[in-house]
Amino acid sequence: MSTKDKEYVLKIVKDHDIRFIRMWFTDILGFLKSFAITRNELEGALEEGMGFDGSSIEGFCRIDESDMIALPDPNTFCILPWRPQDENKVARMFCDIIHPDGTPFEGDPRGVLKRNLKRAADLGYTFYVGPELEYFYFKDSVGIPQPLDQGGYFDLTPLDVASDLRRETVLTLEEMGVQVEYSHHEVAPSQHEIDLKYTDALTMADNAMTYRLVVKEIALKHGVHATFMPKPLTGLNGSGMHTHQSLFRGERNAFFDPKDMYHLSKEGKGYIAGLLKHAREITLVANQWVNSYKRLVPGYEAPVYITWARRNRSDLIRVPMYKPGKENATRIELRSPDPACNPYLAFAVMLAAGLDGIEKGYDLSEPVEQNVYEMKTDERESLGINILPEDLWEAIRVTEKSELVRKALGEHVFTNFIENKKIEWEKYRAQVTDLELDMYLSIL
Repeated sequence: MSTKDKEYVLKIVKDHDIRFIRMWFTDILGFLKSFAITRNELEGALEEGMGFDGSSIEGFCRIDESDMIALPDPNTFCILPWRPQDENKVARMFCDIIHPDGTPFEGDPRGVLKRNLKRAADLGYTFYVGPELEYFYFKDSVGIPQPLDQGGYFDLTPLDVASDLRRETVLTLEEMGVQVEYSHHEVAPSQHEIDLKYTDALTMADNAMTYRLVVKEIALKHGVHATFMPKPLTGLNGSGMHTHQSLFRGERNAFFDPKDMYHLSKEGKGYIAGLLKHAREITLVANQWVNSYKRLVPGYEAPVYITWARRNRSDLIRVPMYKPGKENATRIELRSPDPACNPYLAFAVMLAAGLDGIEKGYDLSEPVEQNVYEMKTDERESLGINILPEDLWEAIRVTEKSELVRKALGEHVFTNFIENKKIEWEKYRAQVTDLELDMYLSIL
């Protein structure tokens, strides 16, 4: 994590003649919020924060307790490359949301993650993540989605007409200090992936929010629409956010054990066991939309069954094979989250589940290397293989009962998040869909 301070920020703003600074934060659903201040207000903002009305922000607070303070984090300062670069430059900083008395605001997703990271730090761990966020390019955002190409996995031009968009997106991200490992065409038509280089979870959550905005900004600049909607096209692969995770003690990877047949330490196995045990409970946070569950169905590479493996990519958790000399690369990959989640909350519940497995010494089941999708129901049941929630309502009911998620999110976020999801489900449940009209109108 970079170590910028207030003096650094003030100097850069002066030297680069930056006129406006955007204050970024998210609501509980993961939507980016922003307001701008002028450079004349910057020094005061860095010292004491900037006040705003939180009553209209989803999941924040009631109108009678609406005064909030956005306190910018100097470490997150960067100039926005897509704004004017000659004059009237614009920069941004992510903010922590606090009460007027200086205490952390319970409804701030960034604060939720920081609280869970402190719990890990108290146990001696640093939490690292590396998400792979997939998305689609479409011609516009109106009506039936129209892909830009019919390319497939790793396809190059002429099928992959979005190569230039991806390249410009990667260059913009790196200009903003977000390191990128890979970028390529994904399996579905007009589907793409840019993988961010792993780093500590708080920096990565900020980076994921930046990434989603940059993808959309570059697409808009070229007259197309980018979406992180989990399943925009029926019958084709949806977009996931496979999340690689590891815990470090100082410079040492706590998941690695050279003597173990899987090269996994007791802590690594406990972490996986915790994720498996609480997988159903955390699904609502990692897959928070009605549409998320259109992706979590058999046959489209998204995991459905709660298993782990080393080689098999149909499992919920994959442990990439160990390479000699790459001990620090030992990690686990959770394959269920989608890229439309709130990364602050998603990383928080993943960490909470994993730490629970370590602290309580959960035993890790044997890996399932055969294709779980091809097993018969009684075969899966005999192996004790459970299944993720099949729709948003089932996920809500499971998470409502989860003490682990309640504790990880805190009472304020937990309650407001659940309530918001119930409202979304009721709206969806009451809708008459095109499928119903096609199936029933002419025959019933």
